[in-house]
Amino acid sequence: MVETTGGFTSEGLALEERTLMLPSLTQAEAIEIGEIAKKIGLDRSLPIAVEVRLKDWVVFHASLPGSTPDNDAWIARKARVTMATGHSTIFERVLAQEQGIDWYQKNSLSEQTHAIHGGALPLNVTGLGFMGILLISGLPQVQDHLLGVEVIAEFLARKGELS
Repeated sequence: MVETTGGFTSEGLALEERTLMLPSLTQAEAIEIGEIAKKIGLDRSLPIAVEVRLKDWVVFHASLPGSTPDNDAWIARKARVTMATGHSTIFERVLAQEQGIDWYQKNSLSEQTHAIHGGALPLNVTGLGFMGILLISGLPQVQDHLLGVEVIAEFLARKGELS
C-alpha cells in the first residue's frame, strides 16, 4: 500500500494547527498568505493552484504554470472538508485511518464533493478560532500539506510570531 499520510499522527497534526495559530486574519493578510504561496511555487517551478479563503469567500487564487482545471476541482473538494471540520484535510485522513473508519461513510459525504487529501489547512486566529483556509493542489498530498505549513510559518515569521 502506498503511504498517503506522511507518517503523521492526528495528535501531531492537532499540535501543528495550534502552533500555526495566527494573531489576526484580515483580507489583506489572507492575500499576503496567498502571495507567499505563489512566490514559493513560482520560485520552485511547482505546478500548483493556490487559494486562500476567509471562510467561504475566495480572496486569493493563483493557477501557476503546470496546474490544470483539475486542481481547482480538488481545491473545492478539500475546502468543503475543512469548512465542515475546521481541521486540515490530512488531519481528517490520518484520524480516520487511526480510527479505522471510512470518513466519507461516517460523515454521510461523497468523495465526489469532499476530499480528505492533504492541501487544505485551516487559518485559525487566536481567540476566534477557524477563520479561513489555505488550499494547495498540484503536488502529492503530503507535499501539498507540507507546503501549506511552510507558507503559514513564513507568514508568521514575517509577523514576528514564529521563529
